[in-house]
Amino acid sequence: MRTWLTPLIFLALLLPFTVSFQILSHVERFTPAHKLAGIGIERSDIADDVLRVRTDLMIQSQTFVIMREAQSVPGAERITSPRLSALFNAAEKKSGFPASTLAAVSYLESWGLANAESPAGPKGIMQISETTARSMGLQVVHATRYRITTQTKTVKGRKRTVKVRSPYTVTVRDDRLIPERAIPAAGAYLARLEQKFNGRDWAIFAYHCGEGCVSYLRSIAEMANGFRDHPLTVARMFFNCSPVYNRNLYEAIQAQMQRDYSPTYWFRVMRAEELLALSKADTDAFRKLADDYRSDIINAARAPNRLSVWLRTSDLAFRTCDDIRADQGKRLAKAFDNPDYFGFRLRTSGLGAIGSDDPKNQELYLQASPDAIGTLSYIAYETRRLYEQMTSAQEPFEPLEVTSLVHPMDALALQGSPEFLGHCSGRVFDIHMRKLPAGERECLQAVLDDLGWYGYLGFTEESPGSELVHIGCSPSSRDFFAQVFQEGVAGTAVAANSAAK
Repeated sequence: MRTWLTPLIFLALLLPFTVSFQILSHVERFTPAHKLAGIGIERSDIADDVLRVRTDLMIQSQTFVIMREAQSVPGAERITSPRLSALFNAAEKKSGFPASTLAAVSYLESWGLANAESPAGPKGIMQISETTARSMGLQVVHATRYRITTQTKTVKGRKRTVKVRSPYTVTVRDDRLIPERAIPAAGAYLARLEQKFNGRDWAIFAYHCGEGCVSYLRSIAEMANGFRDHPLTVARMFFNCSPVYNRNLYEAIQAQMQRDYSPTYWFRVMRAEELLALSKADTDAFRKLADDYRSDIINAARAPNRLSVWLRTSDLAFRTCDDIRADQGKRLAKAFDNPDYFGFRLRTSGLGAIGSDDPKNQELYLQASPDAIGTLSYIAYETRRLYEQMTSAQEPFEPLEVTSLVHPMDALALQGSPEFLGHCSGRVFDIHMRKLPAGERECLQAVLDDLGWYGYLGFTEESPGSELVHIGCSPSSRDFFAQVFQEGVAGTAVAANSAAK
């Protein structure tokens, strides 16, 4: 098993889903017996034990975000160097804020580069804005200088050469660029935020989002459902809302996610802290982990999405239709085609239909791996039950539209997009959101996010704004979704028998 999959091995032991197989008496729609707790509508009453599992899985899922970056390995080497380690330890002694957490913040902010500079303005190893730097007691001093230039001007009808003084500003001192000053200042600042917001998680969140942002979100959370009997933590705030439950809080979090992903920052810092510890304890294992997060399908400096990491070139088994034909009954299975029962439909006619570029072989294109079909069935199940709880849902549930399943590589080569290559594995499918009611589209996105944060799912848009989403499950969850597929097969038989009677 690949190194980067090991954090999910314990999932079956901790995650409270039903593991007994059962034939359902309710045959009007597919309802899997194997379920994940805390997904979609179940966020409305998330128990403490489920929250702990969700939080840990969310932390583990941040590995991709960190390790796909080219600077992940050299950055860890800089952060754990004797010089910087001494600075982080000294800052802890002075402020009380843990050195390991402070180092993790620095790792994510700058990769340990003292002269790092954000286009938005923050600078230095701790990426501090100028305003915040001054509140920390750091000095950022600017001075006006003058540049002397000569220009030709017409004076009283005669051309003359004159000297012109043009002012410009230079920075003569910037403590943000000096780690010996910036690191202890950041430690003291985080310690103050921890006291102000009564929690280290909120302090870390505020470091990225700002104090005003955190105060605003906490004020909404304090009035929301599900918090009165539980401590108000970043994790509970993040997971205890959905499009239909605590909607004001959900919308506020989504707005921050679209701005800078700050609601996930605490989870990211927690994972960075673990990764830095691994880097110090076992450099070879850390480097192996970084290698595992390099895509060998898409040639890019950083893996563009989780699917490009999970799928390797060896998975791209179907180069031609003959390959698909020879696989009948082996790695591929026929996709379910019962929209009312499963909540998704296969687009088999019209523009962009499955297999429309090869009509004579269209039946071959209506297949996928059992785990892919199980994943699709589970997404539709969670999306439908979440959408039907929306008080604003004026339209009936529209079955999710599937526009691509397995596809041979020789046909995909004409598409010109590396994203399509995943279909050659049979483990990737496409859902088009365009025809879905707005509320249903929102629910689908929430379910995709939930399953992604579980580490169960990877997805990416074909292009920004296209509303065509490529989706595939993680290698570690294939067995789970293959079981869901088998339940779908059994449920189809039950539904068919019921209809016959």
